[in-house]
Amino acid sequence: MDNPNAIETLAALAQTTRLDTFRLLIRHEPHGLPAGEAARRLGIPQNTMSSHLSILERAGLVSSARHSRSIVYRAELDKVREIASFLVSDCCGGRPELCAPLIAEFTPCCSPEEGANAC
Repeated sequence: MDNPNAIETLAALAQTTRLDTFRLLIRHEPHGLPAGEAARRLGIPQNTMSSHLSILERAGLVSSARHSRSIVYRAELDKVREIASFLVSDCCGGRPELCAPLIAEFTPCCSPEEGANAC
């Protein structure tokens, strides 16, 4: 990931509704949520939600697929990995032990013992 891509990704998340939407979609991985259901859960008009989802999709943070009459949106976890890796790529100055506390922050939420929706 380069700086322009990182800026686009972070800019897409730098708005309350989009950040809330993205976090909601992450909680519903791997199945995702229909756009209307995401709008309902967050109390946002559907046309407003569509605009926010479009911005997130352009940034590569979500993907969509048509299922019958609904469009289901999913969080792109590879993009989350990319941006997190980009943000910490210069961490530690070649001393991995300095990053251990940071890495430990991610481990509990994604451990298999926690269940499928733990992340």
